[in-house]
Amino acid sequence: MSKLKFNISLLIMLFFFVTTPLIISISLLTLLSYDKPVNSRSKQVLGSSVTDPQIFAALPDESPSTSIQLIASDARGEILKSYLHEYGSPLEKYSYFIVNTADEYGIDFRIITAIAQQESNLCKYIPDDTYNCWGWGIHSRGTLGFNSYEDGIKTVTEGIKKEYINKGYTNPDEIMKKYTPLSNGSWANGVNQFLLDME
Repeated sequence: MSKLKFNISLLIMLFFFVTTPLIISISLLTLLSYDKPVNSRSKQVLGSSVTDPQIFAALPDESPSTSIQLIASDARGEILKSYLHEYGSPLEKYSYFIVNTADEYGIDFRIITAIAQQESNLCKYIPDDTYNCWGWGIHSRGTLGFNSYEDGIKTVTEGIKKEYINKGYTNPDEIMKKYTPLSNGSWANGVNQFLLDME
């Protein structure tokens, strides 16, 4: 029994002393082959070309870059469309027209919508066949009518710019003084709230 143990121990030692130098030699040869200079920047590995990686301390100036340009009018149009949809307004399909017209006159697109919400619940309660959602030109002598919602949007936007903003009425509290001077402040409060709702 002890002779068998001795033989097994001897075989293990013999295997160790034979295989260890062989493994060390193969490892050294492999390491030395990586130190050889490569003539080209790419090597063939399993039939495909692999380029050596480039290592930089910082990205070079010519590295590719991506930039994104957001177009605000698109976002504003969608925000307005969603808002008008929520209230079931007939102005929903004119949301981009409202934004573009406001941009044309250099005013906040939300003011036209907020006034329409205060005056007519976003065009749901207007005099028949007038397309007048803003209470624009409504007085004791009659009601101003427009040919279409587009006509109304353009006329009111231009009027707010020329007759109010250009004359110093720049926020709902100031606009109210001229737009609806008999209001006790509720008109401006409503318009201000609707402006906030669209942010």
